[in-house]
Amino acid sequence: MSVTSARLVDSDADGGSQAVKAQQRLREWILAGDLPAGARIAELSLVERLGMSRTPIRAALMHLKQEGLLEPLSGGGFAVRTFSEREVADAIELRGTLEGLAARLAAERGVPALLLKQASACLDQIDQLLRQGTLDDDSFSGYVHLNGQFHKMLSEMADSDVLAREIERASSLPFASASGFVGVQAHSPGARDMLVVAQHQHRQVLDAITQREAGRAEALMREHSRLARHNLGLVMQDPQQTGMPGVQLIRAQKSATLFPR
Repeated sequence: MSVTSARLVDSDADGGSQAVKAQQRLREWILAGDLPAGARIAELSLVERLGMSRTPIRAALMHLKQEGLLEPLSGGGFAVRTFSEREVADAIELRGTLEGLAARLAAERGVPALLLKQASACLDQIDQLLRQGTLDDDSFSGYVHLNGQFHKMLSEMADSDVLAREIERASSLPFASASGFVGVQAHSPGARDMLVVAQHQHRQVLDAITQREAGRAEALMREHSRLARHNLGLVMQDPQQTGMPGVQLIRAQKSATLFPR
């Protein structure tokens, strides 16, 4: 490779790294409310605030549009997007449906013993966390990490690149990830109890997949996603008290049918 080519590669890599950093920082500002809902995003102000050129900032803005946190304006540029309660509920339902399909396919097709063993070991680590009488912030952070790992393994068990991509896409929608609302429980009296219920469902899903019970695996996985919808309901009862990042972006909906029993 010539010196000139090497410099171009380094430049491209640096530009990509800067775009990722800008994307992460802007996401943090949006979820923290530093960039309020409906606010227009001015590229020039971000150049000064982030200390970057416009190219990585533009790339970051496009990525955040794809994530759903920004929406394009008719006159150009972007604004911070808001979401109705129903939109968030639908995003959670979509993820649950896709993960349910993944669980069904995994049970039908069979899963390599090594992957089943790894998933079981991940759940063992969650069990270890939940043996504590009370859970501190570090415990919740550990749970979020392990929970994300387990859900990723479930996606891999279906042995479908197409489905794995769609689950990843659905999970990237604002508030729709498997741990999107876990933090809501962090300081509530029943925090540990709710996570114990979720962990029991994890075990049941893995057992159904291992036993090749496709219908049961799918039903259990779809039911599991309803915990996130339940937590969404808790958030919207008192949004300001939850301390959940980004909650200010969700518009309350007074429909009694949003969370059917």
